[in-house]
Amino acid sequence: MQGRLLPPVNNTIQAFPENGWQEEFALARNLGLDYIEFIFDGDNYARHPLMTKEGLREIQSLVQEHDVRILSVCADYFMTHPLHRGTLEERTARVKLVQALLRNCATLDVGNIIIPCVDISQLQNETEIHEFKIRLGECLPVAEDCGINLALETDLGPEAFTRLVRDIGHPFLKINYDTGNSASLGYDPVVELGSYGRWITDVHIKDRMFGGTTVPLGEGDADFPEIFSQLDRMNYNGIYILQTARKQPGLEQETIKDYLDFIGKYLP
Repeated sequence: MQGRLLPPVNNTIQAFPENGWQEEFALARNLGLDYIEFIFDGDNYARHPLMTKEGLREIQSLVQEHDVRILSVCADYFMTHPLHRGTLEERTARVKLVQALLRNCATLDVGNIIIPCVDISQLQNETEIHEFKIRLGECLPVAEDCGINLALETDLGPEAFTRLVRDIGHPFLKINYDTGNSASLGYDPVVELGSYGRWITDVHIKDRMFGGTTVPLGEGDADFPEIFSQLDRMNYNGIYILQTARKQPGLEQETIKDYLDFIGKYLP
């Protein structure tokens, strides 16, 4: 996840590192990482490199120089500005922003844009789910034109999440699976992956305590042996993103090395 190899932004666990994001490409290559999941957030989104011609050219240059690709974007902007809330004018503007982000990402190798509906942007009731379906319906034709999946991250239970994706029924609507969030909510990975595993294209590797916050891998309640066993059984061939807990400031690269060692025993 973008920023995990750099010092935290304003003491947050995750935010777009506006100052110095370019440095992470070389750091990622030195660690043998193949790709970075970009973060799209903040009220200054218009200056984000994914939203400017100059920024897109700089990303393309860095990708070519370091052979570290951008295969996914975590659109955290839509946590604080959800598609299913706000005035009609606000919701319409957010749909247009998703569409613009899709078109810009099509100039890169991006295959997934994650739309988070968790925490403050969770889908709280059937009215919000209905509105969300309408707004996604306005985004998905552009996603298909661009060849980019919209991957949903929600805290819905397996049955409700499966029903949401099946009801919309679009080939470019997929699922982001977050190992830590599911552990925090007490969901059974066997049930989850058995219900909607066919739609998963992006896995966030994270650990959390049941009902608690993010902790280092192996210190929480995520059942990694079972998760990776289930993913292997269903022949999962999507991407894995380390969205892991930070440790001691200044040791970001050492922390990611430790996490790579941890998940290495589960990956083929």
